[in-house]
Amino acid sequence: MRAAVVTGFDKPVEIQELPVPEPEPYQVLVRIEASGLCHTDIHAAHGDWPVKPSVPFTPGHEGVGIIEKIGSAVTGRKVGQRVAIPWLGSACGTCEYCVSGRETLCESQQNTGYALDGGHAEYAVAHAGYVVPVPQGVSPVEAAPLTCAGVTTYKAVKVSGLRPAERAAIFGIGGLGHLAQQYAQIFGAQTIAVDVTEEKLRLARDLGATHTINAAVGDPVEEIKALGGVDVAIVLAASPRVLEQAHASLRRGGRLVLVSLPKDNAMSLPVFQTVLGGITVIGSIVGTRADLAEVFRLHAQGRTKVVYETRKIEDINQSFDDVLAGTVPARLVFEL
Repeated sequence: MRAAVVTGFDKPVEIQELPVPEPEPYQVLVRIEASGLCHTDIHAAHGDWPVKPSVPFTPGHEGVGIIEKIGSAVTGRKVGQRVAIPWLGSACGTCEYCVSGRETLCESQQNTGYALDGGHAEYAVAHAGYVVPVPQGVSPVEAAPLTCAGVTTYKAVKVSGLRPAERAAIFGIGGLGHLAQQYAQIFGAQTIAVDVTEEKLRLARDLGATHTINAAVGDPVEEIKALGGVDVAIVLAASPRVLEQAHASLRRGGRLVLVSLPKDNAMSLPVFQTVLGGITVIGSIVGTRADLAEVFRLHAQGRTKVVYETRKIEDINQSFDDVLAGTVPARLVFEL
């Protein structure tokens, strides 16, 4: 099978021919149809984070495909079923986080495309209990971005406590942001889309944004304050300055939701304004299997639109460059 393989953090990703893996007792073998490219794949391939993957490995945690084999102990999954392989590759299932529905906080979790070989390959094995069925009518190329970009932003909106008639600002309209905006609108909020490119702001308007702000030509804090401020600010741009702008745009009692991971791992938090303004700062990690099932159901009902561009897996290094340059309108998906 063809697979994208990271052989070193300072080397280009290689396309290699590897044996098709055999599923272990609790695993399924999935023939990958589509695999979305997430910025986390780039961080993994470049070794950007303190805990680094062990090389060689195959990145990708938005893999969608058909089950071709099941392990001897697998129940509840069958050959021919279309499933998604998400970031949460497995968890212990017994800790306080797992049993209370917060499995993405499990300290024993293993992550797809990081600790486990991922979906940027023609085949992948995955724990049968952690793959999520894709509903009929949802295409693989649309299901792939929903598997991470969708469930991550859906969870961010959920944990924000966003209520109907509130106002939400989405900082960074792209692969994640265009979905975050739609989920905020599904929750009944007015949305303000903030970005630095007109192309992405046009996309936000097409998707129903109440207001759009080009942060490259004006001060987004002043413009949001002129609109009355926002109740929720969801930050998807990995810049400390953007995090600080989002905080400053909040009304009293507002909630700042941090999703992006700045490389320098820091932001300046004005404590005086946070305390007197009753501001809540929330860190939001990817959603659970149950959250992803909800994301798929919403899409099957026609409630969301996924904006994507398909590419070949051989184009993975150029695709990395394009994502880093910010020239991709939304999500890139490799068709295998």
